[in-house]
Amino acid sequence: MRKSLQIGITGGIGAGKSLVCKIFGILGVPAYDADSRAKVLMTTDGILIEQIKKEFGSLSYNTTGELNRVFLSSEVFNQKEKLESLNSLVHPRVAIDYNQWVVDHAEHKYVIKEAALLFESGSYKAMDQTILVTASTALRIRRVLERDTHRTKSDVERIIQNQLPEAEKETMADYIIRNNESELVVPYILKLHERFNTMN
Repeated sequence: MRKSLQIGITGGIGAGKSLVCKIFGILGVPAYDADSRAKVLMTTDGILIEQIKKEFGSLSYNTTGELNRVFLSSEVFNQKEKLESLNSLVHPRVAIDYNQWVVDHAEHKYVIKEAALLFESGSYKAMDQTILVTASTALRIRRVLERDTHRTKSDVERIIQNQLPEAEKETMADYIIRNNESELVVPYILKLHERFNTMN
């Protein structure tokens, strides 16, 4: 059975990876949003729910079975070990879900996996090619503050500090899209679209 070429897209908070994925979507390319799916699986995947309860306690879910996001966020906020522990439970279940999704979209020349922690989680190793969307730190902070009015500048700076440094990610990526508002992004995406369609 033919398998679609798998393209991983990542970028730090505020870099604009979701915008890039939307442009690929307009071109008819299916995109799997790993972060959104992770949230869904945390409330629908029985195995994952049991693992989270075992690791973080019964307060992780309320009486109606919904994920207690406030409790879980407070548990992992500023606690790297606990955050890594949660990620180590979630990422394998997302990987299984993603693999099934790839099978379901096998008729496409290529598909996209959008993930904030593509390099950090090691899931980039399963991709055929990877794209890093990047922008200056100041621009990323500005974008996030405009988008997420509940966040403070120090909140965003803390998130950026907890993510893998941009320079390190640049050495791991096959392609880099600089979404810095001074270079045209769409023509480069069209070139990549053409390239990926002829690779498989």
